[in-house]
Amino acid sequence: MTRYRNRGVLQTIFLAVLLGGSTQRALSADDSITSELDYDYREFVYWLKRASDEKKIPGAALAIVSREGIMYLQTWGLGDVSNQERVTNDTVFRIASMSKTFAGAAAALLVEQDLQSWDTKIRDVFPGLHIGNKAVSRGITLKHVVSHSTGLMPHSYSNMLDDGVIYEKIRNKFHQIPTVCSPGECYGYQNVIFSLIADVVENSTNISYEEFLSEEIFKPLGMTSASVGMDAYVNDPNAAEPHRMVRGNWRTTTTNPAYYSVAPASGINASIFDMTMWVRANLGAFPDVMSPVFLSNLHTPIIDTPHGNYFNRWSGIEKAYYATGWRVFDYRGLRVVHHGGGVRGFRSEMVFVPDGNIGMVLLFNAESNLANDVVPTFLDNLTKSN
Repeated sequence: MTRYRNRGVLQTIFLAVLLGGSTQRALSADDSITSELDYDYREFVYWLKRASDEKKIPGAALAIVSREGIMYLQTWGLGDVSNQERVTNDTVFRIASMSKTFAGAAAALLVEQDLQSWDTKIRDVFPGLHIGNKAVSRGITLKHVVSHSTGLMPHSYSNMLDDGVIYEKIRNKFHQIPTVCSPGECYGYQNVIFSLIADVVENSTNISYEEFLSEEIFKPLGMTSASVGMDAYVNDPNAAEPHRMVRGNWRTTTTNPAYYSVAPASGINASIFDMTMWVRANLGAFPDVMSPVFLSNLHTPIIDTPHGNYFNRWSGIEKAYYATGWRVFDYRGLRVVHHGGGVRGFRSEMVFVPDGNIGMVLLFNAESNLANDVVPTFLDNLTKSN
C-alpha cells in the first residue's frame, strides 16, 4: 500500500552562477525580476554588509527573492576561520529554528494526504504517551503542537537540550511538564514538544522524518544541498563551521547533538540557494508542490503571541501571531511571514511579504545579535521605498 502520495519532482535551477572566491561581488540574478513592491534593496544590503564587517562576522549568505526568481544573492566571509575557506552559495549552514517551517509543512502534508487531521489528538496516535496533566494530555491535537498552543509551560525541557540530553530520553518526562492553560488558549514556544511532529510523521507514513522531508519537500523544490540531522551536517564537505566570540575573536566551536535530536525544531541544514527555493515556494512559485490553498493554511494565524524576545525591539510590529510553523505579524501595514533561528555557532533569519511578492533570507555561521536587527531593517527599508 502506498504510504503517501508522490508529489512529483519539480527541479527549478534558476541560478547558474557560482559565487566562488572572495564573493565580495553581489549577484543580481536577473535585472528583470521584480516584486509587486518597487523595492530598492541597495540601502539594506549596504547596511548589512557594513554592519557585518564591523562585527567581523566570519561568514554570511544573503538572498532577496520573489516568486519569479532570485533578485539578489551575495555571500561573503569564511566558512571556517581556521582554514580560510570562503563561503559560497553552496555552503551549508544550520538553519536552527527555521526548521520549524518545514515541520509545519510536513504536518500540513499529512493532513492534505488524509493521513491525519488537524484535530488528531496526540494521545490517539500514541496511547501510552502522557503530556502534562491528564486533562491537557487528552486535549492536545496536532494543530496545537504545530502552533505552540499546547497549553504547556513554554520552552519545556529546552534546558535539558542545552545540557546535551537527547529527545528520546526527554520524551519519558513529558508527563511532568506543568500546564499553563488549556490547549488552544495560550501561546508557549516549544522545541521538545514541537518535535512530536516527527513522531507523528513516522507513525503515519512508516518512513523516517528525514526521508519524508526529502521526498516531499527537498527533492520537489530542487533543494539539492538540504538535509536533516547531525550525520548529514558532519559529513557534508560544504558545511560551514559554527563560531562563537571568545575574548574578542571569533573561534570555531562545538556542535550540540541534542538540538539535532529535535529535528522538527532545529535539525535542518541548507545552503542559501536551498533557502531561496523555500522562500519562493512559500511565495507561491511552485503551485504543483505547494498549492495556494496549502500555503494559505500554512500562513493563516492560529494563536496570538506576545512580541517576546528580540521582537520587542521591532517598533513596527502591530499584531503578532503563530501559524503552522511560521510567525505571522502585521508590520507598518504589511502582513509579514517570518521565522528566525539560532543554535550554538549559527544565526538565521527569513521573512517574506506575500502580497508584496518579496522575501529575504540571511544565514550567519556565528552567534551574533546583529541578526536581531536584520528583519526590521529589511522591512523598514521596504516600507520606506513604497
